[in-house]
Amino acid sequence: MVQSTRQYECIVLGATGYTGKYTCEHIASSLPTDLKWAVAGRSESKLKQVVDEIRPLNADRLQPAIEVAQLSKDDLVALARKTKVLISTVGPYHKYGTPVVEACVETGTHYLDCTGEVPWVYDLIQNYHTKAQQNGAIIIPQNGIESAPTDLMCWSLVSHLRQTLGVGAKEIVQVTYDMKGTPSGGTLATVLTLFDSYSLSHLQKSGRPWSLSPIKRLGSVPSRPLLEQITGVREVSDLGTLTDSLQGPADIPIANRSWALIEGGKFYGPNFHLTCYTRTRNAVTGLLVHVAMTVGFLAILLPPVRWALQRFVTQPGSGPSKEDVKNDYVEWRAIAHADVQDSNDPKRAEARMRWQGSMYLLTGVCLAEAAVTIARNKTMAHELGGGVLTPATLGAPYLERLQKAGVELEVKMLP
Repeated sequence: MVQSTRQYECIVLGATGYTGKYTCEHIASSLPTDLKWAVAGRSESKLKQVVDEIRPLNADRLQPAIEVAQLSKDDLVALARKTKVLISTVGPYHKYGTPVVEACVETGTHYLDCTGEVPWVYDLIQNYHTKAQQNGAIIIPQNGIESAPTDLMCWSLVSHLRQTLGVGAKEIVQVTYDMKGTPSGGTLATVLTLFDSYSLSHLQKSGRPWSLSPIKRLGSVPSRPLLEQITGVREVSDLGTLTDSLQGPADIPIANRSWALIEGGKFYGPNFHLTCYTRTRNAVTGLLVHVAMTVGFLAILLPPVRWALQRFVTQPGSGPSKEDVKNDYVEWRAIAHADVQDSNDPKRAEARMRWQGSMYLLTGVCLAEAAVTIARNKTMAHELGGGVLTPATLGAPYLERLQKAGVELEVKMLP
């Protein structure tokens, strides 16, 4: 179990990277000033530079210590033993993340990352969930822009339906409603290297909507109409014209795992299922997006195409400048259909979540706020006793901290 005598409450591993710096900046500027924390990485000089850069953000707070660590088992185990929570921003995670998780599981240290690599998370669950439970380690991957917003929106909608109507949800339709943003080098590199690291059969198996759920869902999920399957376009009242989602393949398995972890599916309800889309201007642009994503996916399957793309994308650890992202934003919306029997009186709840700023800053905020939530609050994740869990298992304490940090969330019943 995690001991209260540990030196730090939180360590950021990979603090010199693009997302790592954003995480450190949010800790320095916004987290409790008495938080005991450290930055960690391979280069002491680069870590010192990060500490110098963030010091002016809040000179009154405890400044972070510096921990130099290589990605070796001995170094990582020694690092994990020093802290309650270890945040890893070192990706691609399928290349560098497993030894970090292994060290946290072995030492009973809580762990957070911001991966979107579902095949890797699938393997984590198979290999480490049981031992993490035994050692009391809360392991939460995909706690960044993938997949914390979607997972928390689903939990919030179901909670609202339970409080208002006493029922769970059937379909939740989640939409990337509006956004302006640019991917970092790490994101692009991860997408390309996934296809080099995993077989197509493993990608297919781990990419199924319920692949991460420990409980088999009874009954079949309603299939999409044939026209939607062909065109990728769907019209939804109060959401507009929708098309394929880039986030859906990462977010849906995590939300479905939350369904299973929270009261064994009883809280969300037996008929819960999530569909994810992106809002588009009209059916024509929706069709074009669908075709482009389909062709792009097929092209990435070809090694020469991946090789060519890797020559042009920015490198991991780099990304758009703060000047470039100062006007970025993202808004998600979702509608939950209540699981009621009266088809003549359908009930729906709507959630709107908005963030004004860089998507990577949002990921840093999610990581930092989750770390202090785990270190200082009691949550569902603590009650579950550890294991490979999800952002939603941090529940209301986590969501309240995110809202104080600038994440806007509104949940209401629709007429």
